[in-house]
Formats: sequence, C-alpha cells, structure tokens
Amino acid sequence: MRWITNLIDKTGVLGVLVAAMGCASCFPALGALASTLGLGFLAQFEGVFINILRPVFAWIAIMANIFSFLSHKRFIRLIAGLVGPSLVLLTLYPLWAYGWSTYLFYLGLVIMFIVAIWDIISPAIKPREARK
Repeated sequence: MRWITNLIDKTGVLGVLVAAMGCASCFPALGALASTLGLGFLAQFEGVFINILRPVFAWIAIMANIFSFLSHKRFIRLIAGLVGPSLVLLTLYPLWAYGWSTYLFYLGLVIMFIVAIWDIISPAIKPREARK
C-alpha cells in the first residue's frame, strides 16, 4: 500500500508542475512572466491543460484521498480531501455554462490548498499508532 501512496504523491507533484505551466497561458501576468522565461510555447497547449490534464489530476487527487482513507481511517480528512477535486470536476463538466461556476472552481482550488496545508501541519497517523 505504501508504494501506491508514493506513486500517487509523485504524480501529484507532476500535476502541480503541469498546472503551473498551464496557468502561464491563462493569466496575463503569468503569461508575460512565462514568455520572459521562455515558456511562451505552452500557450498552444492551453486546451490540453484545461480539458484533459486538469480532470485527470483531479481524479488522481480523489484516488489519493481514498487510498489515504483506507490507510489512516480518518473520515473528516476523506470528506475534506474529496470536496475540492469534486468541485473542480463539477465546474469542468455539468456546471461550466453558469457564470458562477468560476467561483465554484476557485473555491475547489482553495479547499484543496487548505487541505494540503492541513496535511503538512498535522499529518494523519494510523489509529493503531495513536494508541501507543
């Protein structure tokens, strides 16, 4: 089970890097900075970043939270970890046509960021380890 968690963790790091490169084509300030750094060629891949890679990495985040729950049995962490990627997926597919879906998307990203900080500050421990 440990190797699955490590694999998903490394994939998440790759997802962060890909998302950071994709953001350079979405936001003007980051686009100017990225083109200064020589990353302007990524603008042609914006559709791939948004339509393919973002949902793939959202599903990977959901799987990572489920595997973490199977290992640590922390239900609150499972729910908190599933809300963010679920909001991202909802805004990409069924809710994209609504004007308020952008706010829902950013709320999902903020929730994912808060859960990641929570995991750094207070990592989950297995129930057996807590009793020792």
